[in-house]
Amino acid sequence: MKLNRRAGLLACIALTATFGAVADTSYPTKPIRVIVPFAAGSTTDIIARAIADKMGASMGQTLVIDNRGGASGTIGQQAVATAAPDGYTIMIHSSSHTVSPSTFSKLPFDTVGDFAGVTPISTLPNALVISPTKNIKTLKELVAAAKAKPGTINYASAGQGSATHLNAEKFKLAAKIDATNIPFKGSAEAVTEVLAGRVDYYFSPIAPVIGQIKEGQLLALAVGSPKRAAALPDVPTTAEAGVPGSEFNFWIGMMAPAKTPRDIVNKLHDEVAKALASPEVKERFLKLGADAWTLKPEQFDAYIKDEIASNASLVKAAGLSPTP
Repeated sequence: MKLNRRAGLLACIALTATFGAVADTSYPTKPIRVIVPFAAGSTTDIIARAIADKMGASMGQTLVIDNRGGASGTIGQQAVATAAPDGYTIMIHSSSHTVSPSTFSKLPFDTVGDFAGVTPISTLPNALVISPTKNIKTLKELVAAAKAKPGTINYASAGQGSATHLNAEKFKLAAKIDATNIPFKGSAEAVTEVLAGRVDYYFSPIAPVIGQIKEGQLLALAVGSPKRAAALPDVPTTAEAGVPGSEFNFWIGMMAPAKTPRDIVNKLHDEVAKALASPEVKERFLKLGADAWTLKPEQFDAYIKDEIASNASLVKAAGLSPTP
């Protein structure tokens, strides 16, 4: 009798373990909400939608984009930080994630402790563009012109504290030049002012300016990224063009609530990598001037920590005051 009971108990344990294993591998069993902390049509939103369909087809469930714009992305960040850590609420955000701790004096979440990095998705190099009417054909000529008349050169940005602003500030500090930021509401307005010659230069996302570059209406002197952009392979990086230490990596990546199970985090990572390898996504990224980029989840977590520290130094050096 005792032997029969023991055998029955062992069978139950084995059966439970089997169901547990099935439950772990069955994710996802319902649609996944993808919070994008910016408005529809933003660069982050476009990248999110570019991979969501591919991931959904592979995973057998729809990835629903939920745009939660406002407060420089912090509204969407908070929604993810407080969501159930079950893999059914994730976030696709930009490197603004690592800037907000320095540009806000107080946040309703812990930028490191409340999130689990899944993987970066892409880097989007900014191109330093200038009107040909300025008669400046190389980055060295621009730096020389700025040093010849300190304080007379200006540059556009898509808003105070934006990636375009921080990229320009890092370049300015590395080049040791005195240039004035002219902030605009977005890239469209900034590009218009540079085309007209009213603003000297702009570290623009590639997508809004690639047409003007190819048509000769704008000249790309360099890209601000650590490596050359696939969409502009003949344009050097700012470091290659003579300004070392000026690299700025603008990225878009996926994160989840901090306590999301590691097997789910790893599955999401693998699905992103699979989507990025598809010809359709590669073609879409090329048109956007985006380069695919992935890291293992633990590597991404470490990268985020390092970038929070480096951006804090950059914001301080740029003299930006945190928002209350």
